[in-house]
Amino acid sequence: MRDVFQQQLALLDAQLLVMASSMQDAVSDAIKVMEDRSDDLAKKVIDGDDDIDRQEREIESLCLKLLLTQQPVAGDLRRVSAGLKMVGDIERIADQAADICETSISADEAFDARLAVHLRRMGECACDMVHDAVEAFVEQDLEKARAVVGRDDEVDALFDAVKTGVITTIQEGSGSANGLIGALMVAKYLERIGDHAQNVAEWVGYSLTGYYKGDLIG
Repeated sequence: MRDVFQQQLALLDAQLLVMASSMQDAVSDAIKVMEDRSDDLAKKVIDGDDDIDRQEREIESLCLKLLLTQQPVAGDLRRVSAGLKMVGDIERIADQAADICETSISADEAFDARLAVHLRRMGECACDMVHDAVEAFVEQDLEKARAVVGRDDEVDALFDAVKTGVITTIQEGSGSANGLIGALMVAKYLERIGDHAQNVAEWVGYSLTGYYKGDLIG
């Protein structure tokens, strides 16, 4: 029975890794769409979101099966519970990537150059957080998970910079309303990606230590 459980845990890890890899690709491609507004790449990300949704349902089903049939305890219970929670954050990151593509393509012009600088930095930081959160899961690395949690403030600060930049641009009377709203929406999506990457890292920490959120940093 224990061997069967370990095999199912290994399957859970493998499925989470595949889904996380798909999500990472979606975020990376969304950042490219934000900059070059490629219709083809945007379509790839948006269409791929359905497959990530399917993976989420499969992993949720496996987690529930493990909880109901194997009745794990202690560390094993935390591991399965964390997987069940992580998959929701991974799916939401993919949703935000698709939203970035839709918003970038629908904008009537490229984003204001000053705002684009902040958006690019936000994108790089969010991508790094997503990458490191997934690595923390794969490597079961508590310190890397803590580092991801600590970087969320950087994304939040850049989001504030975009909001300030939008206000300044409006006061100057430059930039189109559609472009400014689009930039603000993309910034919000990136900020949410950072939040969900932080959540993934916190669930990794929980699976390893039993502590969650603020206790993970302490």
